Amino acid sequence: MSFSETIAPLLGRCALVWFYVTGTLNLFHNWTGVAEQLTARHVPVPPLVLVIALLLVTMGCFSLLFGYHVRHGAVILFGLTISGAVLLHDYWHYSDQAARNVQFEIFSRDLAIAGGLLLLMGMGGGPFAIDNKGAGGKPKR
Repeated sequence: MSFSETIAPLLGRCALVWFYVTGTLNLFHNWTGVAEQLTARHVPVPPLVLVIALLLVTMGCFSLLFGYHVRHGAVILFGLTISGAVLLHDYWHYSDQAARNVQFEIFSRDLAIAGGLLLLMGMGGGPFAIDNKGAGGKPKR
């Protein structure tokens, strides 16, 4: 197995975790503003939705970071990312071209991230994942 096949999945998982953690920190710093945006989008009980989303993101990030049940963590983050992209960044409803472009960029970014999560679902966490350790800390064959 080459160096890139060994280290690339770990680095990819870390990059995805970094993306979600920075977004979560931004959410904490702007809790009221995000709750108001969700209210404007007619999301019921925005604070509860935010708490549930934060819990799911935290579980997904720990899963990806440590390589423990990576496929499950990727499914959780995939579901949140796709639902957020479709429900919160619906660029097709914007008439102002500048606002439409901004929403389209966010929507496209979310789809690309979802694609990376799909790869994790299909291929697993790679050799540096708890999932791939057999008895005695040796990789499973």
